[in-house]
Amino acid sequence: MAAALQATPLKTLAISRRRVGGAGARPRRMAASFRCSAAARSYNITLLPGDGIGPEVVAVAKDVLSLAGALEGVELRFQEKLVGGSAFDATGVPLPDETLDAAKGSDAVLLGAIGGYKWDNNEKHLKPETGLLQLRAGLGVFANLRPAAVLPQLVDASTLKKEVAEGVDIMVVRELTGGIYFGKPRGFGTNDKGEDIGFNTEVYSASEIDRIARVAFEVARKRRGKLCSVDKANVLEASMLWRKRVTALASEFPDIELSHMYVDNAAMQLVRNPKQFDTIVTNNIFGDILSDEASMITGSIGMLPSASVGESGPGLFEPIHGSAPDIAGQDKANPLATILSAAMLLRYGLGEENAAKRIEAAVTETLNHGFRTGDIYSPGTTLVGCKQMGEEVLKTVESLKEVAAVN
Repeated sequence: MAAALQATPLKTLAISRRRVGGAGARPRRMAASFRCSAAARSYNITLLPGDGIGPEVVAVAKDVLSLAGALEGVELRFQEKLVGGSAFDATGVPLPDETLDAAKGSDAVLLGAIGGYKWDNNEKHLKPETGLLQLRAGLGVFANLRPAAVLPQLVDASTLKKEVAEGVDIMVVRELTGGIYFGKPRGFGTNDKGEDIGFNTEVYSASEIDRIARVAFEVARKRRGKLCSVDKANVLEASMLWRKRVTALASEFPDIELSHMYVDNAAMQLVRNPKQFDTIVTNNIFGDILSDEASMITGSIGMLPSASVGESGPGLFEPIHGSAPDIAGQDKANPLATILSAAMLLRYGLGEENAAKRIEAAVTETLNHGFRTGDIYSPGTTLVGCKQMGEEVLKTVESLKEVAAVN
């Protein structure tokens, strides 16, 4: 059963990392290159629990990370920092300089969730979400990898018919630091009729498109060799350039089958026939929407991790679910997406493949044993809370005595 989880992530997406306690300098590697796990011993991890259920799920994932690492001879050193609404309450800003400095100086960053009703009326620059955008930009993580695989144990949790959902295994590669979320000019004004207007700019440079496209081609090469580039090139000039650059780069990857699809059609096809997709590459706003749509095919957004990586420096790893303030502090949250994000941290952030596989196999086995949080519960399974789900995963991580048992 472990193969179902292992099929989706790549094999080892290299980002730069620092050996703690060693004399070596920090190597710089391109995000699109792949490598085998090196003999790493000790790393610094920055934990950003954030808001809502974030502290609960990060606490569970931290324990799983520590145990899996220790069983593979890896020491992980943790420091917690504030981000989002909790940071605003304590410091007056959603991303304190101390947090960004700590994140930049670590080997990898694990984030829980940010935001909540409490801060909805903050000015834009003081919203928790602004802190997250600033964190991504500060770390230079431009490639967001969001796997969406329907696990055999949870196929009945999908809202799609079983024959449609069964076997779905998609990786969305989303450009993360450009496009309409960052483009200028932006702001508010008035038009020639004196009406209030709000405006944003969708803009991409050739280099921004090329670097995310290269990551996506490499991702597709490690999967099933199919890449679908999603745009709106029939309307938007930024998408016209996007399609032109992606098409030109295809000559460097003759082994990859490239196709193009308009975003409205892609949204429809994800519901109609999701198995037609292998790897999807798209811009920031389209990727934001399509990756959430793809996640719901799996049955619960509470199951899905993500990795955000750049050309160098630490990666940012986080579940794609929100802060769920309505259930915060009630031990109802599903920690599995954060635990699987921890596995992605080990694989892509640290190159510790065996420890990552150990965690993924433990999650699979925990589901096989019938344990479910409320979001994935069905009759005949055992309903547990966030803490107990973490405890069950921990038991299974420890029971995997040999790495061979994870393969």
